[in-house]
Amino acid sequence: MTRLLSRRLLPLGFIFLASGMASAVVLPFLGLFLSSAIHAGPVQVSAFMTVASLSSVAMAHGIARISDSRPMRRTLLIAAALAGFASTGLTSVVRNYWILLALTVTATAVAGTLYPQSFAYAREALTRDDPGRAAMGISTLRTIFSIAWVGGPPVAAIILDKTDFRYVYGAAAVFYLAAALIAIRWLPEITAPPAAPTEGHESARPPRGIYRIIAGFALLTTTMVLGVQAMSLYVSTDLRGSVGDSGLILGLCAALEIPLMLGFGALSTRIPVRRLVLIGAVFAVAYQALAASAQSIWMLAAAQVLNALFIAASSGLGISYVQDLMPLQPGRATTLFTNTFPLGQILTAPLFGLAQEYGYRLAYVMNLILAALGLLLLLTARPTARPASKPLPEVSADNP
Repeated sequence: MTRLLSRRLLPLGFIFLASGMASAVVLPFLGLFLSSAIHAGPVQVSAFMTVASLSSVAMAHGIARISDSRPMRRTLLIAAALAGFASTGLTSVVRNYWILLALTVTATAVAGTLYPQSFAYAREALTRDDPGRAAMGISTLRTIFSIAWVGGPPVAAIILDKTDFRYVYGAAAVFYLAAALIAIRWLPEITAPPAAPTEGHESARPPRGIYRIIAGFALLTTTMVLGVQAMSLYVSTDLRGSVGDSGLILGLCAALEIPLMLGFGALSTRIPVRRLVLIGAVFAVAYQALAASAQSIWMLAAAQVLNALFIAASSGLGISYVQDLMPLQPGRATTLFTNTFPLGQILTAPLFGLAQEYGYRLAYVMNLILAALGLLLLLTARPTARPASKPLPEVSADNP
């Protein structure tokens, strides 16, 4: 069984690494690409990013519903990776704003489903072969994605320093193609779990309180996005530091997240996932309180331990928590959680505008309020998970 699980999850780990690198080399520089290479104005840039987030949410939701009803998750992973290859490959040469916007709402949106569908695939494999370690496996895969984001932006910066955006998007296309080839060659299909006969439409309905939980995660995700966007300006204007100082602080947080995610994953085998997620939300409140009251760079840097604890618990175990509540719909459950990131990006835009107007310390004051509300929503939501169906039949580990 362990060998079978390894044959499924090892190639999936490489897919996470490749897809993570593909997104990490382009997303941090999207605004710069639109401004400098496409010559888009502020309104066009804002519209592009908002449309990209909304189309990502809609596409992920639609594909999730399909993926949970048919044994085709491997096929969807391949399609998403090839869509990413097409979108980044075309973006490397296309410089028309409207064509790029059309790519964003189609191929790029499909490529965005690679992330949640990969977690859904992993959940089905772990539930079938080693259910007691499902949360730990998901957390480990999330750590691989974080590692990609540690290395991706510096790689893109080096490429941009030596060449231009053609090679940045070309590199992303290569990573997406690698993910597709790995899935084609080494990833076996897993049959979709059949619904129990007595459940009928009841099992298709989300559990009570799930949307309160998703709203809580969306608020917590907003604090992550707003905190990162405001960091360099907060450090340079309010704390009298430099942009380099803000980069070191963000890098410190990212470095701390990796071992902490693995640690929380190990704890999930002994402590309920919900309790660990709530502890992470408490760390979020504590971090935002320290960040909002920081009077020096070292104080903000020290607070990154709390921030990393929050991100490790929320991002590493949040997916497993929502999947536990919807065991028959891993695709929809994962998509509900991962959609909190584009929703957080949308919520961040007006809040960042307020911080620009009234001072960047306000960004962390608003984050403190959002984190407290997110904790309250997670604390008061006590849903009951839908019962899982009968044991799933074994499938061959051979590639179909």
